[in-house]
Amino acid sequence: MNPKNKLLLAFYGDDFTGSTDALEFLTLAGVKTVLFLKTPEQKDLDKFDGLQAIGLAGKSRSMSPDEMEKELVSAFNNLNSFKPDHFHYKVCSTFDSAPHVGNIGKAIEIGSSVFNQKTVMVSPSAPHLGRYCVFGNLFAKMGTFGNGEIYRIDRHPSMSKHPVTPATEADLRLHLAKQTSKSIGLINLSMIEKGEVFVLSEIEVNNEKEILFFDGFNTEHLQTIGTVFHQLANNKTVFSVGSSGIEMALGLAWKQQDIIGNPETFKPLGEVGPILVLSGSCSPVSAKQIEYAIDNGFEQIALESKAVDVRHHSEIIKNAVLTVVNNFNKGISTIIHTSIGPNDARIRETELYFKSQGLAEEMIQKQCSKIYGSIIGQITKKVVSEISVKRIVFAGGDTSSYAASELNISALEMIAPLAPGAPMCKAISDDEFVNGLELNFKGGQVGTDDYFIKVLKGEKL
Repeated sequence: MNPKNKLLLAFYGDDFTGSTDALEFLTLAGVKTVLFLKTPEQKDLDKFDGLQAIGLAGKSRSMSPDEMEKELVSAFNNLNSFKPDHFHYKVCSTFDSAPHVGNIGKAIEIGSSVFNQKTVMVSPSAPHLGRYCVFGNLFAKMGTFGNGEIYRIDRHPSMSKHPVTPATEADLRLHLAKQTSKSIGLINLSMIEKGEVFVLSEIEVNNEKEILFFDGFNTEHLQTIGTVFHQLANNKTVFSVGSSGIEMALGLAWKQQDIIGNPETFKPLGEVGPILVLSGSCSPVSAKQIEYAIDNGFEQIALESKAVDVRHHSEIIKNAVLTVVNNFNKGISTIIHTSIGPNDARIRETELYFKSQGLAEEMIQKQCSKIYGSIIGQITKKVVSEISVKRIVFAGGDTSSYAASELNISALEMIAPLAPGAPMCKAISDDEFVNGLELNFKGGQVGTDDYFIKVLKGEKL
């Protein structure tokens, strides 16, 4: 078994929903994991018995390269100080990124320097979420649950039209080459199929490459990748980049090596009364979930596009809080949303406002996420100080990161699985109104139409 107090893994999540995704798959593997929302110190880790992995939930997916430099150098050095066997820069399984925002190439350059690693391993696939990498090309299911159709990422109905980082290239080598000058190679599916011995040999053949992608299509491929990464961690921290498939891959390898035990048994959540849903997602998947919930008893607050103008903030916050409190006193769950799908008129209205302010087009969506996230977080903070709220859902990765930052949360622990990639978590905070809250962070593509109803009832999808 793993030596006491030895960290198997530390990870930095490039947004909050992605961070809880990694938290889930480590916890489900039987790895005692805590996700910090603020840079941790040793005394913070010491509060948790038997800790085997830690994460830091970040916002780098919505940052410029200069902002990433400031954020990630500090965060990576902090997490490296705990000497984990592995360090994972966790990105979305759809590889959302662009040269000007959420630049994964920039993160790789920083990590390569901090961890003194010439060749950085990149494993994007997450078959458990319907994400597959085949001969360097990424494919994604519509949604992450059920039998949704699978598309090449640049033809995906949602991701090809993502408001911040639309997918225009399926070959991830070409996609990443726009973000870094580092040389890029691939361990393709034919090598992965042959097993870890061949993969290790192929890594040696490609030792001049500075970035190595790994194909992956199923659990067996993840097992091979995890075993290889585990073998590479020989008295040094191995830096890797990719989806929560890396957590699953390493978990499979550690289990095979008897390094970890069996996962804990989770108690049923059950229904807790009215819940609060906060959505900054433009995804058509989230749109169907909002519409379904409204048709089944939820009340809605459509956050007006004027919310991006700070002059209206106090009025909007006051009115939204009043409505949520009145709804809760009647036992009615409430959804606050910034749009219902990608064609919502508020999206265009917001864009026009920012253009009138002279903001460059490529920065508009980033600013939207920041402002909408902040105001949603402020509404939530005010609500939980006035009434007893048990369970809250944050939908939309970029917005959620800014919203949750308003709540003074120190850390999160997973308390139950709900949908793959979106567990129910418990908030740890010095704020008495926030401590113990049940929080669910879901990406725009996650879940079935009845997702919010399931969360209300505490039912696993």
